[in-house]
Amino acid sequence: MLRVHRALRSGFGTEAAVYGTILVSGLVAVSSAHGETSIAVLLTVAVTVLVFWGAHVYAGTVARVSDRAEREQGEAVGVRAAFAASVKHSLGMLSSATVPAVILLAGTTRVIPDGLANDLALWSGVVILAFLGYVAFLRRGSPFFVRVLGALGTASFGLVFVVLKALVH
Repeated sequence: MLRVHRALRSGFGTEAAVYGTILVSGLVAVSSAHGETSIAVLLTVAVTVLVFWGAHVYAGTVARVSDRAEREQGEAVGVRAAFAASVKHSLGMLSSATVPAVILLAGTTRVIPDGLANDLALWSGVVILAFLGYVAFLRRGSPFFVRVLGALGTASFGLVFVVLKALVH
């Protein structure tokens, strides 16, 4: 259990994972709302997530690099260390796209029909968000009822995209 907890902390259980999951859910909802194939949705998700992840890593690196005053005080953080910390902090954004991407890949290979793949990828975001919300409140030591409310609150961000897709489609 402790290993799972550490793994979740290092990437998947971060605010970057929540943000990434919401981003992927929005991309799937918008891309698939007009009957796009799962390969088109997968490509949209992959390219956009990589661009956002790169921007997130860049911004984190710039924010972590020491300024002149910090260097003079001996608390210097170089570009390499700042980049490494930023990559580690941002891994959740990439990992959050894994499950929806695998589902969309199943649609591209015709393991499941395109429309179903798009819908399952969208709903997987809701499930992932619920899980992330639950785990966040579990880490805080919250009672079960609060953990469930946290899961529902976090999942509601994904549900917005499900409703949006239904309204547009």
